[in-house]
Amino acid sequence: MTTFSRRWMLGAGGAVLGAAALGTSTAANAGGAPASPVGGPVSEETKSLDELYADALSEGGELVVYAGGDTPTQQDRTKQAFLARFPDMKLTMVVDYSKFHDVRIDNQLATGTLVPDVVQLQTLQDFTRWKKARVLLPYKPAGFSALHKAFRDPDGAWSAVAVIAFSYMYDVAAVGGTVPATPLDLVDPRWKGMIASSYPHDDDAVLYLYRLYAQKYGWEWVAKLAAQDVQFARGSHSPGVAVNTKQKAIGIGGGGSLLSQPTAPTRWAAADGHPFMAWGQRAAILAGAAHPAAAKLYRNWQLSAAVQQNSFNGWSVRTDITPAGGLKPIWQYPNANLDGFPQFMADRAEVERWKQTFALYFGEVQGPPTPGSLGLHPGR
Repeated sequence: MTTFSRRWMLGAGGAVLGAAALGTSTAANAGGAPASPVGGPVSEETKSLDELYADALSEGGELVVYAGGDTPTQQDRTKQAFLARFPDMKLTMVVDYSKFHDVRIDNQLATGTLVPDVVQLQTLQDFTRWKKARVLLPYKPAGFSALHKAFRDPDGAWSAVAVIAFSYMYDVAAVGGTVPATPLDLVDPRWKGMIASSYPHDDDAVLYLYRLYAQKYGWEWVAKLAAQDVQFARGSHSPGVAVNTKQKAIGIGGGGSLLSQPTAPTRWAAADGHPFMAWGQRAAILAGAAHPAAAKLYRNWQLSAAVQQNSFNGWSVRTDITPAGGLKPIWQYPNANLDGFPQFMADRAEVERWKQTFALYFGEVQGPPTPGSLGLHPGR
């Protein structure tokens, strides 16, 4: 059996994988279904969720989703909400770092052992190359036309299902009257030994956030942060855990919301005129999916108004949903760098240079992966 290393798969400068490298042809994909053409007209879904639910049950009522994340339970709320709406479905949600899921899927395609129906990841560049390799099913869920242009592929190969944003956060009581108002304040000597961060060279979204900081504030700022005795850990959930459990006063490189109540013990910050980063977590149906009807149900449910109106951070990928709490749509925050992250992710050589540079400042990544070691075929 031919195998491919991650470095070979990425190629020089992030070259796109062809169908042959993924173990596919123009006639058939690894799952045995015809490879789907990309670029042909695809109509937006007109069936209701109940009709799609009936289709999924007729198909067998099973669905496997590979989702990017940091802990095995991180998608439990999604799973519970989906099953509350569609109680007769069997949903398997497998959470792992996106950078592991993507090459896992590549290997499954190359070996004819595809497991997931839906892939939902942070590694935005994968959806571009998978589209070119014709291993994604072109599909436009209901509400597709209402998606912001940054959150949809024009041919329906993928669409974003949620807005995620990374910045820094702090324990209100621990910082007292000296709140870190901007990222510049994080290098104040008073915070030495009081900061937790996810490794920027372990997670590409955190990496991009640190890149924005380095470009805005300079390498002197990075050097000062490196002298702050920062507690680095794997997983973008780790800074929030450190702050919420009173281990540290400040966390860098984690998700959060600007909707915190005034009395909330922890505050997530995104100061005007200072960088943070946001992106749309992309989802797609694999052309060789064993349960395409169930996959369509899931995609439509994720983009439904009911789900989008209840996002944890108030932001929606849809232009016809008013953000909660008086927030602006995420694309109206220029300091969120919404367009910059996909461009950054597409240049894998540039990503690698930034990773290795931050490793020089902060040391090599230490510790096991926080979702565990899931092997080649989780969810099977």
